[in-house]
Amino acid sequence: MTNPFVGAGVALVTPFDASGAIDFLALKKLVRLQIDGGTNFLVVQGTTGESPCLSQSEKYVVLQTVIDENKGELKVVYGVGGNNTLAVGEILKQVPVGVDGILSVSPYYNKPTQLGILEHYKYLATCTSLPIIIYNVPGRTGSNVLPDATLELAKIANMVAVKEASGNMEQIMDIIRQRPADFGVLSGDDNLTMPLIAAGAEGVISVVANAFPELFSSMVNASLKGDLEKARKFHYELFSITKMFFEEGNPGGVKVALEARGIMGEHMRLPLMPVSNGLRGRIQSETARLMNL
Repeated sequence: MTNPFVGAGVALVTPFDASGAIDFLALKKLVRLQIDGGTNFLVVQGTTGESPCLSQSEKYVVLQTVIDENKGELKVVYGVGGNNTLAVGEILKQVPVGVDGILSVSPYYNKPTQLGILEHYKYLATCTSLPIIIYNVPGRTGSNVLPDATLELAKIANMVAVKEASGNMEQIMDIIRQRPADFGVLSGDDNLTMPLIAAGAEGVISVVANAFPELFSSMVNASLKGDLEKARKFHYELFSITKMFFEEGNPGGVKVALEARGIMGEHMRLPLMPVSNGLRGRIQSETARLMNL
């Protein structure tokens, strides 16, 4: 199975109102912003969507809202992961119509061995016929999916790509160098996207694209076309605000920019908190500059 997820993917945030309820009107506005802004595919209920703080029923309603608003215009990837392999498999067996692929984070907290990670994903691959993107983010999971494990998983028909957020360029290039031709590598770090595409990656699953899909998709598509002069321009325009977005944790920073654009409020669910006033002001100023480019 060839990787169908290429270009600028966005890990959608989940909007909340002041009471902590999901703001479905804002969610629809966010989906429309992505479609109009040139995003290539949508990712629902990744970490950026505050998935640990949503019930399973809320996740399904958010997913269905995105599918309905999207109306088949962009591919939809659904985040389904966890550290209970059998439980994750049961969720995969019930994924609704309208989902084009799965993003599944490697098991967190219980820190499995490489063999345990392999067996986890091998089991998940039997629970769905949908294409699966492996998600490696050691800073959150406490374990690293090493290149040998990723390359072994790439032999499974519906394991189509890896979202690599290890931040280790040598590790990621090892995968790019040895992977099968139909297996994709997607950046999991916004500020590494342009150099990774130059090294052979196919795209990104981005946080920044929530707020700036127009600029971010332009950077990704220029990179994929080999127009590195144009890609570098957008890369460095977005470089500072990307660092700001992660300065006090994700997705607090990007929600400030989305509020400045009139898409949603900054509200998050505990234990996450809004960013500090100083950072908020810097993000608002940089958002205004970027919107005037």
